[in-house]
Amino acid sequence: MAKKIFLQLTAIIALMLCLNESKAQERFIFTPQWTAQAQFAGFYVAYEKGFYKEAGVDVEIIHPTVTQSAMNRVRKNESHATTLQLCQAMEIMDNGIPLVNILQTSMNNGLVIVSRRDKDPLTQKGARVGIWSIGFGQMAICMSQKENLNYDWVPFANNVNLFVAGAVDATLAMSYNEYYQLLQTGMDLTEDNMYRFCDHGYNVQEDGVYMTREYYEAHKEQAQKFAEASRRGWEWAAAHQVRENHIATNRVLQKLMLAEVLRLQVDRESGKQEFRLRPDMVKLASRLMVECNLLKHEITYEDLITK
Repeated sequence: MAKKIFLQLTAIIALMLCLNESKAQERFIFTPQWTAQAQFAGFYVAYEKGFYKEAGVDVEIIHPTVTQSAMNRVRKNESHATTLQLCQAMEIMDNGIPLVNILQTSMNNGLVIVSRRDKDPLTQKGARVGIWSIGFGQMAICMSQKENLNYDWVPFANNVNLFVAGAVDATLAMSYNEYYQLLQTGMDLTEDNMYRFCDHGYNVQEDGVYMTREYYEAHKEQAQKFAEASRRGWEWAAAHQVRENHIATNRVLQKLMLAEVLRLQVDRESGKQEFRLRPDMVKLASRLMVECNLLKHEITYEDLITK
């Protein structure tokens, strides 16, 4: 009898170990919202340094393609989390897809408008202004309406070719990406022909990690482990100023991008990387977007956070 009980216990323990190992190595697919670049360095660090494995999460990083966006993958449950700007996440939620923020990386807004011929963007009413066709320009649309600028928005896919070619009078740019691309073309960018949204009442947080609330509710422990390991990756990147290789861009741009992304991660008030949504910025973004008819109803801080 004792031997039989021992064998049964051994079998149960072996089964539990197998289940725990399976759970610990549950596959988790993460898709950043854009192609590989230093904007996502902390996640690459967490993967390469083994932080995800140490946390017990089997992470695979799959980037979006021309025909398959990151959010489309999340909608189809082909990916479990993606990065989104706060305003993008709000628009998606407003369209009926509940999301939850499991990690906030950006603490500040990096959006700028760059104007041609040393003109102040605020003096160019009716100007043709480049805007990304896939989003990111919500605060610019709000500012244009509130300042009665009546901009003529001209969509572009990526980079700065329209602006450099003179096809538009001004263009939106991210301070960590297109801004440096323009500098590399030899353009002289000064405070006279550049408008930084974070300095004019539009400092709304940008990149965070989001997943559907349905997936989160079924995988809370996994989501928490992924978030903690990702934060660890970003903290390592900040401490070591890591530079990613093997990507289709120049190293100088990636080094500049990483430094600016890390700067935007530091909260202006505390002077620290906080990795959290700020309720006041959520409220500001929601109010502006509702007033400018970009949202049908208010999205609250409570709607976005884990519960």
